Amino acid sequence: MSSSRQTAETPAGKVTLPRQADAPARGRDAFFDNAKFLAIVLVAAAHAWEPLRGDSRSLTALYMTVYAFHMPAFIIIAGYFSRSFDGSPRRVARLVTGVAVPYVIFQIAYTYFLRRLDDDTDTYLPLFEPKWLMWFLLALFIWRLTVPLWHALRYPLPVALALAAVASASPSLGGDLQIQRVLQFLPFFVLGLVLRAEHFTWVRRRAVRLLALPVFAGALAVAYWAAPRMEYQWLYHRETAQELGEPWWAGIAMTLVLFGCSLLLTACFFALVPGRTTWFTALGAGTLYGYLLHGFLIQGSRAWGWYDPEVMRELPTALPLTTAAAAVAVALLCTPLVQRIFRPLMEPRLAWLFKREPGRA
Repeated sequence: MSSSRQTAETPAGKVTLPRQADAPARGRDAFFDNAKFLAIVLVAAAHAWEPLRGDSRSLTALYMTVYAFHMPAFIIIAGYFSRSFDGSPRRVARLVTGVAVPYVIFQIAYTYFLRRLDDDTDTYLPLFEPKWLMWFLLALFIWRLTVPLWHALRYPLPVALALAAVASASPSLGGDLQIQRVLQFLPFFVLGLVLRAEHFTWVRRRAVRLLALPVFAGALAVAYWAAPRMEYQWLYHRETAQELGEPWWAGIAMTLVLFGCSLLLTACFFALVPGRTTWFTALGAGTLYGYLLHGFLIQGSRAWGWYDPEVMRELPTALPLTTAAAAVAVALLCTPLVQRIFRPLMEPRLAWLFKREPGRA
C-alpha cells in the first residue's frame, strides 16, 4: 500500500477514499498506521505462540487475552475506513482489485502450499472455503458490499449484534465462506462504520491510558481463571455453541459477553497506541503484505522443525524468542521493498477489466 496517499487499509485490503470531514486534512494519520502495525505484530505473535501452548495455562491465558482484541481492532479500523463505500463503480472496482483478487491469488497459493507441506496430492481447489487466515479477506469483501445497508438502518449495531447472536446458535448455516466468522465478527465492522474521529480521541485521553494497563492485567487474570473452564475456540468466532458442546442459548450469551470484553480491550489497545510518527509508522501502510505473507512463515516453521522439542520447546526462552522472531519477520514483510516486490499480486492494476466512468481519464 502506497504511503503517499490516504487509503482505507486493513491487513486484508485497501480502498482509496476521498477526504472526509473528520479525517486528517493532509497525509496519513499516524495513529491508524501505528495501530495497524502493532495489531499485525500481535496477530503474528499469537499465531507463533499456538504450537507452544500445549498444557500451559499461563500461555493459554496470554493467547486468549490477545485473541480477544487483535482481530476486533483490525475490523473496527476496517469499518471506520469503509464509511464512504457507496457501491459506485469506482469503489467496487477498487474493492475487487484490493480485496477480491488478492483473496483468489492467495487462496490458491495457501491451498497448494499447505498441501505440499502435508504431502497431500488432492487437486480440488476450495475457492469458497477460505484457508486459515484467508477468511478475513472474504469477510471484508462481503462486509464492504453491505455498507449502504448499514447506513440506511436506524440502529445498525443492535441489528448486527442480533445477527451475530443468531448465527452463533445456528449450526445449519454450514461452513462455506466461513459464514460464522463473517456474521459473528460483523458487529465490530458495523461499530467501525458508526464511529467518528472524536471517539478515537476520547479513548486516547490520559485517564484512559492510565487505566489501560491495569485493565489488561485484569483481563489476563480473568483469562487465567477461564482457561480450564471454557473453550478458547469461542474467541475464534468460527463455531456455533452446539459445535463447542454448549446449548444454543450459550451462543447468544457468549456473543454479547465477548463483544463487551473485546470492545473494552480494544479501547485499551487504542489508548496505548502512539498518535505521533514513530519508526514503525511507515510500516503500517504495508499491513496487507504482513498479514498475507506471514502465514507462509508460520505454517512453514512448523513443518521445518522450528517447534521440535529439541529445538524450541525445551528452551526457557521459547516464548520471548518466538515472539521476537514473529515481530521481526512481520516488520520486514511490511517494508517498502517487500511491497514493491509483491504489489502486482496484492494491488494489481486491472483497468482493462472495468468500464471507464464518463468524464474520468
